[in-house]
Amino acid sequence: MTFVRDTRSRVLNSAFRMPSWITQGRIEAVEGEAFLSGAALHQLHMVLSRSDIPQALLRERLVLRAAEACISFAGRPERTAELRDAVHLMRPGDLPGPAGETYLSWLRAVERPVSVKSLGRALPGFATEQIGAWLDAGHGAPICQISGVLEAVLTAMPRHEVPALMLADAVLARRLGWDHVVPLLAAGLKRADLRKRGDDLRSARHRAVVISTIEAVRLAADLARRADHLKSVAPKLRAKGSGAAVEMFLMRDAVPSSALPMPDWAARRLCDRLVSLGAVRELTGRETFRLYGL
Repeated sequence: MTFVRDTRSRVLNSAFRMPSWITQGRIEAVEGEAFLSGAALHQLHMVLSRSDIPQALLRERLVLRAAEACISFAGRPERTAELRDAVHLMRPGDLPGPAGETYLSWLRAVERPVSVKSLGRALPGFATEQIGAWLDAGHGAPICQISGVLEAVLTAMPRHEVPALMLADAVLARRLGWDHVVPLLAAGLKRADLRKRGDDLRSARHRAVVISTIEAVRLAADLARRADHLKSVAPKLRAKGSGAAVEMFLMRDAVPSSALPMPDWAARRLCDRLVSLGAVRELTGRETFRLYGL
């Protein structure tokens, strides 16, 4: 069994390997940067077409990176642990706070196929007509178009990084034929990049796409391996509702045991069992209010 698992792991590593001329590219000219970003996006496009990747989970993990970046731009201290707690441990009537609300906005943006209506759910403070107009703000190649969207939104509202980056990612998804928004730009940018315009802005976007795409492909490979292992141990689970629980872990970044479709004691035992099998991880390091994920 170990040999089979190791063989599958080597096959996955080969399938997801990003060429070194992309990961180590040091081209300064805009044309060279455009070539590298296009090649990186092609690699990601191939990854997003694979059936062995838990795509919804990949998007949620990328959401965490995007939300962290946007919160950092705003000068706030919250990071992954605080964001997960703010959203996944909310009770009815609780408010997520500013950082949690940013995280929720990104989650809403990726949970449904990309459209003006779905983006309106993620950005309820903006009219759908305005969202549609911003999505059409850019022209030309994808990177030129997302630069146009960023410029349009940030010129109208200089401190609204979240809608600007979200809409730019939406434009990129539509141009590349992806069904859902895939958060890429925010995690590859510095706050100073958002104040750039023209060629400087396009250059920053190319670099951000390369940086974030490399990380997205690496993350996809890791999730594919983890998903494969979880599926391999699933037949060993005997608890009623364990099949539905496994599906939740394959779709969601973090899951409290109380969210699983079984009694609390059975859910806790199942989570402990999956952790002991190396199929899921406990994400908080706490003894109580724990969260679990692939």
